[in-house]
Amino acid sequence: MANRVKFALVSSSPRRREILEMVGFQFRVLRVNVEEVILDDPYETAVENSRLKIEAVRGDISEDEVGLSADTVVLLGSEILGKPKDEAEAVEFLKKLSGSWHTVVTGFSLLIGGRVVSSFEETRVKFKRLTREEIDWYISTGEPLDKAGAYGIQGKGALFIERIVGDYFNVMGLPVGKIYDILSLELS
Repeated sequence: MANRVKFALVSSSPRRREILEMVGFQFRVLRVNVEEVILDDPYETAVENSRLKIEAVRGDISEDEVGLSADTVVLLGSEILGKPKDEAEAVEFLKKLSGSWHTVVTGFSLLIGGRVVSSFEETRVKFKRLTREEIDWYISTGEPLDKAGAYGIQGKGALFIERIVGDYFNVMGLPVGKIYDILSLELS
C-alpha cells in the first residue's frame, strides 16, 4: 500500500518535510546540490529539475525506499518568479503579485524500483492588492527570502491570499495527494 512507503526525500525544504510528517509518511532526507535548468516551458523546467535531483542521488536510495524530489516555480503570465536573490527582488515580486492571479507549478519525480516517474501539479492563486507598507512589513519578517515567488502560503503570506483554485499543498511545494495517487497506481 502506498501509505506504508518509506520515502527518500531529496529536498532541503522544511515545508516538504512538514507535509510528509503531517500525512504520516516515513522518510529520510537526502540533500543534493544540482545545477537547476531553465527551459522554455516552465512546466518542463519544474519537472526536469525534479528529475535531475532524483538522478543525482539514485545510488543513495535503497530498494525498499521510494525516492521523491520536487521543484516549485511561480508563474506570473509567462514570467517565472523563483526565489528572490535579495530583499529588493522580493519587493519587486510582491509588487507584481499584488492584486493578480498567478500559477504555482510543482514538478515532482518518484524513483520506484529503479524507474523514474515524473509529473506536475498546478494551482492558481489570487493575491489581494498590497500596500507598500504591507510589502515592507512582510519583507522585514524574512519569510519571503527563501521561497519561490517571495511568499509562503503557510505562514504570514497567508494574509495576502484572496483566493486559491487547486491544491493548497502544491503551493507549499509538495502536491502530496497527486503523489499518493500516482504511487498507489504504480504499486498496485
